[in-house]
Amino acid sequence: MRYAYLTDPGILRDHNEDNVIIVENKSKEILLAVADGMGGHLCGEIASSIAITHIADKFRTLITIGNKEDAEKWIQSTVSEINALIYKYTEDHPDALGMGTTLVCSIVTKDFLLYGNIGDSSGFAIKDNKIQKITKDHTLVSLLVKSGDLTEEEAEHHPKKNVLLKALGATTTVDMDIFDVDPNIDGILLCSDGMTNMLSKEQILEIIKEDRSIESKLQKLIFKCNNRGGTDNVSVAYLERGVE
Repeated sequence: MRYAYLTDPGILRDHNEDNVIIVENKSKEILLAVADGMGGHLCGEIASSIAITHIADKFRTLITIGNKEDAEKWIQSTVSEINALIYKYTEDHPDALGMGTTLVCSIVTKDFLLYGNIGDSSGFAIKDNKIQKITKDHTLVSLLVKSGDLTEEEAEHHPKKNVLLKALGATTTVDMDIFDVDPNIDGILLCSDGMTNMLSKEQILEIIKEDRSIESKLQKLIFKCNNRGGTDNVSVAYLERGVE
């Protein structure tokens, strides 16, 4: 397997509220994670940093994540710990009230593949030159699409497109949606909405398919986002399977 991750503040933002990581544990199992923070100047950066630092530190110290059920329990308990840490930070720092973060992650082992998300950062699976979004956004617009009140096309340009219904740190308890995916895929891509708001999944796939290094692919993805206006921070984590 080969992997890389990259984050960029974009063109219009003066600081980066995203955080991203890929880390291995002692059994060479792999965690990918992207967090997109929110909540006023620097507070979003703190929230996403708490999320990524905590989940990465816990994962890298594991001998193994265990079986699929163990992994699902580990994700939920770790997410609950992150939520409590962010919530406590806002209690200790009243100026940070309202801060929170999205979190999308993936755990890769030789036996199974899991995705998890809270918020509107996205997880994709790539197989046979096709790309599929695995995660489901926790946004007002996604809810309206699901209920039939908006079409997919109307949702693309809706003024409340980025209104979140779920985020880490927003409430005292939270559950992460977990998706059990066939591990027989070619690639895993996680990203913040700074990418999905600028590029379609087909445009992302076209760059991923190019004959260049993983690092160069990620640089080109971010370049394309910034070239289209760079209105938001953008982060991406990408892993290719079956490549030594």
